[in-house]
Formats: sequence, C-alpha cells, structure tokens
Amino acid sequence: MEKKVKTIAFYLPQFHTIPENDMAYGKGFTEWTNTKKAKPLFEGHLQPKTPLNENYYCLLDDGVMQWQAELAKKYGIYGFCYYHYWFNGKKLLEKPIEKMLSDKSIDIPFCLCWANENWTKKWDGGNNEIIVAQKYGDIKDIEEHIYYLCGFFNDERYIKINGKPVFIIYRPDIIPDLKKVVKIFRKKIIDCGFPGVVLMAQYPRFYYENVSLDLFDNFIQFQPHFLQTYEINKGRKNISKKLMEISIFFGLRDFAKRIRALFVEGKKHDVLEIRSYDDDWQRILDYTVKDKRLIAGAFSDWDNTPRNRTGIVYKGSTPDKFEKYMRLLIDKVKKEYSSDFVFINAWNEWAEGAILEPDVYNGYGYLEALKKALEY
Repeated sequence: MEKKVKTIAFYLPQFHTIPENDMAYGKGFTEWTNTKKAKPLFEGHLQPKTPLNENYYCLLDDGVMQWQAELAKKYGIYGFCYYHYWFNGKKLLEKPIEKMLSDKSIDIPFCLCWANENWTKKWDGGNNEIIVAQKYGDIKDIEEHIYYLCGFFNDERYIKINGKPVFIIYRPDIIPDLKKVVKIFRKKIIDCGFPGVVLMAQYPRFYYENVSLDLFDNFIQFQPHFLQTYEINKGRKNISKKLMEISIFFGLRDFAKRIRALFVEGKKHDVLEIRSYDDDWQRILDYTVKDKRLIAGAFSDWDNTPRNRTGIVYKGSTPDKFEKYMRLLIDKVKKEYSSDFVFINAWNEWAEGAILEPDVYNGYGYLEALKKALEY
C-alpha cells in the first residue's frame, strides 16, 4: 500500500503585540510591521508582500485561527507546527498556542517546535541586540517546561506517532549538557503517561556538525537552509582538505590552520545573496537520502530582506513551479524516505517571504499548487 504524504507547515505566532516587542521596537509592533516597511532592493524585487484583501490579522481576534485551520485543511495541509518560546520559565508569544489548546473549534492537527534561540532585534538568534536571553535553567525548570508541554501533548489534535507526541527543538546545539536534557525529556514524558516522545531536530548545522546525532529520532530537512548548509559543509570540507594538502606539502601545517580559520570558519558578512529557485529546488530533489531519520522539507519561497535589508532572496518562484517541485518531492518521499511527513517552510513567515497564505500577487496560488501536487 502506497503511503500517504502528510504536509506540516511551520507557523509563526508573532502576529499580535507583546510588551517585550513594544519595548524593543515601539508600541504596536508585530510581524506585520516588518512586512509593511519592506522596500524593493533591485529591479523585479517583489516587495512588500501584502496579504490578500490587506488581511493584516491579529491572531488573538476571534475567528482568525479557525479561518487559518479551515483554509489549510481545504488545500491539503495535514497540520501546523507552531513555534513555541520558553526562556527558563518565561514564555513569549504563547497566547495563540494557548488559544489553540483551549478552543476545540480550531480543528487541525498540530505540534510544537521550541525556538530556543535568544530573542534578538537582528532576528538571528545571536548575542547582539538581545531582547530576551535564552538562559537554560536547572532540572526543576526542565521539568516545569515538560509539564507545560504535556498540556498540549494530551490534546487529541496533537500530532503523535504510535502514541508518542512529536516535539521539535530548533537549536539543540546551544543547549548546555544536551545529553542530560534529552534524557530528562524522555523520562519525564513517559512519567506523564505517554509511551515516549518523538524528538526531532530542526537546525541544519546540528545534523552535519554535532556528534550527538543519536540523541534524536529524526532530523528535519528545514528548507532552503538544509540545502544551503549542505553546500557550505561540503565546501568547507573541500577547501580544508585542499589547504591542508598544500600546507603539508610545503611543511606549513600551522599556517594552514590559520588560513582555514580565516576563510572556512570565519564570520558571515551581512550581504544580499540572490539565489535561483529552480536550481536550489533541483538540488533538493537530487539529494541522496542515506539516513532513514531524515524527514523531507520544502519551501514555497524565501526573502528575508524585510527584516534587515540583507540576507537571501530567491528569484524565479511561481505557484506553477512550486506545484511541479512539490509533486516531484512527494514522489521522492514515497520512494526514498521512511517518514511520510513533509515540513513546509512556511504557512505565514511574511517577513521572510515563506508563505502559503493568500497574497495580493498570487492569490491562493501556492495553496492551489500544493493541493494539486498532493492530488496528482
């Protein structure tokens, strides 16, 4: 029997005001603030992105999350993956998911992803312009976090595999004593009455660079970042190998290490990078799946310049192309992947150009494309 692919869309809850953002950016800030202020940076650059009928919704308004759930299901989306923010007991942007939990009329499967980076003005999870720092607590804090999560895990809409709730961690690499934390998570969730937990890692570099890969059940190919990280990692290895070969030949091992640190491990500069939608989607489709723990990822489009006026912009994205590539990816998932999930970036990342929601330029185009691909 051919498996049925289930698409899960990442979902950003930053479409309502919170005191922390008001303090950092000015009263009334939401993700729409970044979206509206965007400017085209080159000829043909489609900015700003505008929701259809200028539907600049607030997630706390009655009916909004119900509308999103109904729309997503109508076009074949299996569920949402809500970003969840926990900072040593302090919650941010929690009201939409808590609204989801308490309101059964928001009828769609869902899971949570702990976005465990620093909350910063630069939107990069780094250590500059921090609004709320991600400080990890002791065992008591970990347990408190798990008990909070179990309130969601117990919901009949929560996505589970063999009774085990799916929980995603965005940046496992920055969690101190990760092995201990994962062990506590697994034990306490069983103590809460579940047969276990399906832990998934999202951050691409963790998959390629971290030595503790056996801690997680699955690794999401978070696109287009997984592809970009794969290229960077491959390039690093090639450059490092060539530099070392040359330096050893000339007896300059220490010099080679300095060169490697400068060119291979150096800091990324703030630049505008323009990439081809077609080329990178082809690379996604050509990726050789050797690890059964990998879960396929897709992206509708990407353009994060509204946040910083630098970053990555994809050229060439259209609903027709998205339909074609999704159809090919779905076929690949059925043949090569163990999991039947496909995580899509994203439902509503408006300031990063990764959206499935209807907009003024494409209407319902990307949703219609997804539905056609799933029904093909």
